[in-house]
Amino acid sequence: METLVINIPDKKSTLVKQILKGLGVTIKSETNDQKKPSDYAKAVNMSKADAKKMLDDISESRNEWERDI
Repeated sequence: METLVINIPDKKSTLVKQILKGLGVTIKSETNDQKKPSDYAKAVNMSKADAKKMLDDISESRNEWERDI
């Protein structure tokens, strides 16, 4: 079996995955990918704007914590 890494535009991701699965392809997400606000929004059922604000707040908090060390 061959392993390929492909980049799929966000708007086409679902369609491409459906087609590939129909062809018997096993799809494995990379765990090191940077999460997008929309990924979190889907998981917790919130707006993308709210998810982005939450991630920005977390990032800012982390930066403050690292600065204080």
